[in-house]
Amino acid sequence: MQYMLLIYGDEKAWNDMSEDEIKATMQAYGEYSKELAASGAMRGGSELAPVSTATTVRVRNGKALTTDGPFAETKEQLGGYYLIEVANLDEAIKWAAKIPSAAFGSIEIRPQIET
Repeated sequence: MQYMLLIYGDEKAWNDMSEDEIKATMQAYGEYSKELAASGAMRGGSELAPVSTATTVRVRNGKALTTDGPFAETKEQLGGYYLIEVANLDEAIKWAAKIPSAAFGSIEIRPQIET
């Protein structure tokens, strides 16, 4: 079964981190990504650009309307994701718990609809 591991955190918290803390976190992500790939479970993943670069699209009365930024103000923003394929939710939870940002943000696990 495929699961999307959605990584949420407070983008502003990165501004408060020292250069060494950022470097250590990025190194931890590199190690996690290598471990996930080596396990054969990784199907994809990416860091996302800051929420300030987002564009939201809504269609109303047949017309596409766009606005800059996210739809809603939230304490945590979607910062990246991993797409994994594992046997069950328990395995997905184990991988989600290893994501470095789980220590100070949150990881949402969403199963993919199988067609």
